[in-house]
Amino acid sequence: MAEYVIDIRSDTVTKPTEAMYQAMVTAPLGDDVLEEDPTILALEDRCAKMFNKESAMFVPTATMGNLICLMTHCQERGAEVIMGRKSHTFLYECGGLAQLAGVHTNAIDNSPTDGTLNLQDIRDNIRDTSNVHYPLTKAISLENTQNRCGGLVLPISYFQQVRELADEHKIAVHLDGSRLLNACVAAGVEPSAYTSLVDSVNMCFSKGLGTPAGAIIAGTAEFCKRARRSRKALGGGMRQAGVLAGAAMYALNNHVERLKEDHDNTIILAKFIDENGGPIASVDMGKVHTNILFVHFYNILAVEVVKRLAKVTEKEKLALGRSIIVKVDAYSKSEVRCVCHLNVSKEDIELVTIKLKYVLDELKLK
Repeated sequence: MAEYVIDIRSDTVTKPTEAMYQAMVTAPLGDDVLEEDPTILALEDRCAKMFNKESAMFVPTATMGNLICLMTHCQERGAEVIMGRKSHTFLYECGGLAQLAGVHTNAIDNSPTDGTLNLQDIRDNIRDTSNVHYPLTKAISLENTQNRCGGLVLPISYFQQVRELADEHKIAVHLDGSRLLNACVAAGVEPSAYTSLVDSVNMCFSKGLGTPAGAIIAGTAEFCKRARRSRKALGGGMRQAGVLAGAAMYALNNHVERLKEDHDNTIILAKFIDENGGPIASVDMGKVHTNILFVHFYNILAVEVVKRLAKVTEKEKLALGRSIIVKVDAYSKSEVRCVCHLNVSKEDIELVTIKLKYVLDELKLK
């Protein structure tokens, strides 16, 4: 009996569609370090307009994009960035700001309710520039959607408040918008509704949009001019990079509106667990905004759930009449993350629920 594998560990596991492959193969190419790749130039121009920014620049990864943006805001020694303790940049980017840029991070708590940083907490953590003991606060970094808080969409009104606070203290606002288009589809707004309120933005193409690699950063023309030097120093200057820009252009043309399908599939999965998980598993339905779902387990380690979903027993084969493997990730001792994406259909999610039902019933008996 052939095994059917459904991988919902992340939206980074997607593979290009055949049409996307063709867009990559046929993309006009040039040398991007010399700013002569026509497909890269077209993508950068398109994204600058989409974000309502003067300029944009293609980068290999969103991790590099965040690093470059915050390096560019923090040009002098002793600079500091305020960000969330649950932000991707703080948790999952190897401390690159410290390692490579010499920038200090001031991490404050994300709200467990909506993923935002409390405005008073931000204000209280902006350093007094007259005190020589302190680093200098140069930027506030926000994340939308907020991955570690469950793919939450931060409201535009919140960005407006942060913008006012930042202007008051003459500091920059950066947006880690790796999944920005997920937020825009969920909120029913254009990207510029968010990006007009920040000084820089970083958006990933290889998550929900389904490209093999690549991200885009945007800001003023002067910002991107400085950022280009940082990209080169970090080894991010690629030559005939139009093959990746071709995939990104295709994704912007064809994969944005369909993000709602991922969000809908996530709700289907969340409702199933909400109705069938007790007493060993639960989800917070109020936090299911986009394509990310955190499942909380009780009296069993998340890593054990991950292992069980990744195997098929003989008894299970007989009971279900099929072999279903579901790949998920353990994000803590008690949390499992599931992410719906381009390569997972509604029918796949139905198979995930069949597998989950069997495994949950099995675990409840232990």
